[in-house]
Order: sequence, then C-alpha cells, then structure tokens
Amino acid sequence: MNRNILWLALGLIFSWAVPAGADTGGTVSPADTAWLLVSTALVMLMTPGLALFYGGMLRRKNVLSTIMQSFFIICLIGVEWVLWGYSLSFGPDLGGVVGGLDRLGISLSGLEPRGTVPGFAFIMFQGMFAIITVALISGAVAERMKFSTFFIFSLLWSTLVYNLLCHWVWGGGWLAKLGFLDFAGGAVVHISSGASALVAAILIGRRKCYPEKVVRPHNLTMTVLGTGLLWFGWFGFNAGSAITSGSLASLAFTNTFLSACAAGLVWVFIDWTRIGKPTVLGICSGAIAGLAGVTPAAGFVSPNSAMIIGVVAAILCYYGVSVLKPRLGYDDTLDVFGIHGLSGTWGTLAVGLFATKAANSAGADGLFFGNPGQLLIQIIGIAATWILAGVVTYGVLKILDVVMKLRVSEEEEDIGLDLTQHSESAYTILE
Repeated sequence: MNRNILWLALGLIFSWAVPAGADTGGTVSPADTAWLLVSTALVMLMTPGLALFYGGMLRRKNVLSTIMQSFFIICLIGVEWVLWGYSLSFGPDLGGVVGGLDRLGISLSGLEPRGTVPGFAFIMFQGMFAIITVALISGAVAERMKFSTFFIFSLLWSTLVYNLLCHWVWGGGWLAKLGFLDFAGGAVVHISSGASALVAAILIGRRKCYPEKVVRPHNLTMTVLGTGLLWFGWFGFNAGSAITSGSLASLAFTNTFLSACAAGLVWVFIDWTRIGKPTVLGICSGAIAGLAGVTPAAGFVSPNSAMIIGVVAAILCYYGVSVLKPRLGYDDTLDVFGIHGLSGTWGTLAVGLFATKAANSAGADGLFFGNPGQLLIQIIGIAATWILAGVVTYGVLKILDVVMKLRVSEEEEDIGLDLTQHSESAYTILE
C-alpha cells in the first residue's frame, strides 16, 4: 500500500515537472518570437538597472541592502509567477476578478501559441513585469525596513495585488471588459507600486535623519548608469507590449523615446529656473517620469501627444517630489509615489484624452477625438487600482508589523542595513 502511494506521488511529481507539450499549430512567427524574447531580456535588465538607480541615491551604508532587494525580487517573484502568479493573472476568468488555478506551474500553463508567439515567450515576458513592479516599491522604505519582512510582504503583495490587477486589465477581467486601456502598465505597474509605496512609507514611518538632515545621493554616477539601463530596457517594456514586431511596436518605441526626452528637458529647465543650475539628478528623474507617464499610452497615442504627456509628467512629478512631499511630511525615500504614482496616474488618465484610432489597435478614441466615455472608463480604472493597492498594502503591512515588525531597530538603522541585514559592506567606510 505504502509502495503504491509512493509510486503515485512520484508519478504526479514527474507529470508536473515535464512540460505538457510543444507548441502546436503553424501560427508562430519567428520574427515576432525573436522580438518578444529580446523584449523580455530588456525588461529583465530593468530590475538590475533599478538597483543601481536606487543604490546611487542612498547613503553608502545602505547601498547593498537595496541592491539585494531588487535581485532577490527577480528570483522570488520569478518563481512565484511560474507557480501560481501566471495562473491567477491569465487563467480562465472567474467572475472578472481573478484567473482560475488550472495553469498552476509552467507545465500546466497551456503551451499553445499566444497569437503568433510561443506560450513560453508570453509567460516569461509578462513575468518580468511582475518582478519590476514589486521591486519599485522597495525604494519607498529603503534604509529602514527589515529584509525578512520585505521578503514576506513582496510575496503577499504580488499575489494579492499584482496578480489580481493584471487579470483585471490584461487577463480578461472586469476592467478589460469595461474597455479600460493600459498599453504597458500605467495602472498595473506604476499606479499600483506608487500607491503602495505611499502607504508603506507612511506606515513604516520616517527615517531617523528625516527631514532634519538632507540625505544626498552618495554616487550619482551609479544612478546615471541605472537610468540608462532603465531607459534602454523600457523599449522592451513598452514596444514589447505590442507582442508582435511591426508598426505598433515601432509607434510604442517612438513614443517611449520622445516622452522621456521631453520630460527630461522640462525637469532640467525647472531646476535651472528654481535653483540656478541644471542638475544630473534632475535630468535622470525627468526621464524616468516621462517613461512612466507614457507607458499606459505608448501604443494608443501619436508621437506629438506622447511629448505632451512627458511634459506634464515632468511638471507633476517635480511638484510631487519638491513641494507635496515636504508639505505632507511623509518619507518616501526614493520618491516612488512622487515619480511612478503620479506619472502613472497622469499617463493612464491621458489615454482617455489623447487616444486616437489613427494610432492604436484598440479602436478607441479619447476625449480630444470625440469620445468622452473613454476618459470616464480610465478614471474608473485609476480609482480601482488605487483602492486595491492601497487597501491591501495597508492590511498586509499592519499584519506583518504585528507578527514580525516592519523596521529595523534604531541601532541597526544607525549602523546601516548593509551590515545589519546582510553582513556586507559596499565600501570600506560607512558614511
């Protein structure tokens, strides 16, 4: 009897571990497959880029801790995505809320082609979005959150927020049925991470040094390198979301570049006017604001509209970082809300203004092209994203604070998280 049970268990294990089958049918396009695989690699590169972007803006004693968070998220959410995240996001629709569990594990995920690309390619591309979305949140709680708590929070947040929101928008959920448009993640990635970052920053509290001490970036060269890698990877992020290579990918590529350029210029000129000097950190921040702002609209608007989106994103984010944060007093360490939350909200709203059938495959116009209904749909989607991300983040963090505490001790914060959380140091001096 025991031997039969053992053989049955081994059979189940091996049947789960072995791929269910090869791609079938003759619809797979080598060109589209190559484009999506390259785009997947580009999006994966964004998370190490984010690690450098964040790391350069922190104090020396906390550089490795934030780099570790980003690299750890690649591994953690990469496994979570395959085991259950993809199924919850893209499984058969259950009441418009979540995907079914019939695609648990990659061998059960349905390896038939997704349009003109293999199932594996689509699964991996979407998984990179799940990874960087969680990694973005780490910037809000840098220099004070326990790594063990961040580990559990990331796993719960990806499951309860990202997977549900992804299904709502891209997996056939209720927002997709409503007609909500989000080309590459304005709501799914940037609003969700920005809203959650704001909640997390408020709940975990301010750093001991904030706001009395001005914490300046310890290595702007590292931040510039991170910005370059993010910008480079963003072409895969946005243009890759067309899935196929062709005119739509080319449009998204163009819009991505132009919005970042316009936003970078605007941020520099605002700095130049306000403080008398153009700053490197300013042009980096502006470019990221423009990239995040155009993400939901990249495949739905014209290049001219993309530049307008970038200009407004830079102005809004500059205000959020320089005026709103000091006025409200919360300590979002690396301005995740001020950059991603605000620009993502604006960009998602802008789809309802600037979308045009002449530029997009969704066949939808925005307000400025005679369709005010699309703007209302975008507002509903924005509100739903804010509510889901904010409420779940609040609940998860409150529970974790009771069970395992959110932040390190005051002594550990003084010493730095590199040594206290990882027993390593990026440099030979701490401050």
